[in-house]
Amino acid sequence: MITFTRSIQKAFFTPSILIAYLVLSACAHPINIAPLDTPLRNESSLIKKSVAYVITDEDRNKLVTTDGGGGDKVSYYPYRELEKSIRDSLRSIYQNVTSLRSTSDIKAIQDNNVTLIFSPELSTSSVSNSMLTWPPTQFFINLSCNVTDNEGKVITQLRVSGNGSAEFSEFKSDFGLAGRRASSDLATKLQQEMLKHSALQ
Repeated sequence: MITFTRSIQKAFFTPSILIAYLVLSACAHPINIAPLDTPLRNESSLIKKSVAYVITDEDRNKLVTTDGGGGDKVSYYPYRELEKSIRDSLRSIYQNVTSLRSTSDIKAIQDNNVTLIFSPELSTSSVSNSMLTWPPTQFFINLSCNVTDNEGKVITQLRVSGNGSAEFSEFKSDFGLAGRRASSDLATKLQQEMLKHSALQ
């Protein structure tokens, strides 16, 4: 019996299978961090300006991996999933908002009469206080955004942080809930920060 058991162990736990097992167990779990809520748009109070934000194709397709619980990782597309936070924050303030793939897209800038261009840079991190479940219980987003005029002159720089948390009992099927709350928090704070700058009015 012992010999038979050892034979099975040798058959199933060869070096290649062990490596494959370790790789699979270390894979990042995909989550979505798109915001739950964003600032509302009130047509009567909008600033009559045309503005644009820049997210390159490279950034939009950038996959990021951060910590989850139990030693696992989570993965997501921060620029793609946070675009709504950025766009809706701008749309809650300005009459016209355009998406650009590059600050050098002169034709789009001129065709849309863009006067301000927002170029966001994002960084994210996540943690979990659980050793048994992998979804993050805390999520953090930092946004740094250069604002220039349509000729490339720097007007100001915005810095905003969004934070979100979620407990195990809240996850259900929304494993990125902490991230989604952080995205909503970021959208609200970005709107508030823009309204503080007279140069953006």
